[in-house]
Amino acid sequence: MQQQLITAPNLEAPDDFYEALIEAHQGLSTEESHAFNARLVLVLANHIGSLAVLREAFEAARGS
Repeated sequence: MQQQLITAPNLEAPDDFYEALIEAHQGLSTEESHAFNARLVLVLANHIGSLAVLREAFEAARGS
């Protein structure tokens, strides 16, 4: 079965997610925050697992 990127709102509690993300960055320097974001992207990419879906996400994030 081919996976497809979900672009419609899909978070159970978007405000809670945003709050948790901001909290995860608290106390980090700019460099540490960038490193955290890079690690988070890799963890989530591994969870997704599909290069095709990840490529769709790249395009969506770039605004293409």
